[in-house]
Amino acid sequence: MWSRVSVILPLGLSVLLLGGCAGSPPAPPAPQPEVTPPPEVVVPGVGREEQYWLPPLFHGVEDEVHYYISRLPDRRFVTSYGGEEHPRPWYIAAERLGQIGEPAIPALASRLDTPDEYELMLVLYALMLASQDPALMAATGGDTLELGSVLDPRHNAENLALAQAWWQRQGWRWQ
Repeated sequence: MWSRVSVILPLGLSVLLLGGCAGSPPAPPAPQPEVTPPPEVVVPGVGREEQYWLPPLFHGVEDEVHYYISRLPDRRFVTSYGGEEHPRPWYIAAERLGQIGEPAIPALASRLDTPDEYELMLVLYALMLASQDPALMAATGGDTLELGSVLDPRHNAENLALAQAWWQRQGWRWQ
């Protein structure tokens, strides 16, 4: 019996020692540097409520056109799209005038002589969009205003020349 105990005893102690080492608590983790979120890119603009607000007592598309024409020079009348990773400005007045389409064209053409570079950039963009009105395209045989680089005031002069040439060809429709 002694011989059995003498073999089991050292074996048992070895198991206990190995088990004790394996069961020790892990070392505390190294301190992680605090992760700061990337800086937020802010596109100045309006809140959701003002973005969709329309003056009361609109009496049709003409009133809506005049309202958005009056908002074109307002640099705050923008919102953003594209999420946090790729925010891009959404020019509310220009986009809405483009959606209105053909009824907005005479008012937009009347603003082609604005001295404000920002407003001119948006007038040209909205006029390009409005010229793509499906009913107008059917009437013009697909003659739309095609601008080179849009939404960049550095290209206003060349885009203005294209818009004036388009108006020369198609402006008779609204006179």
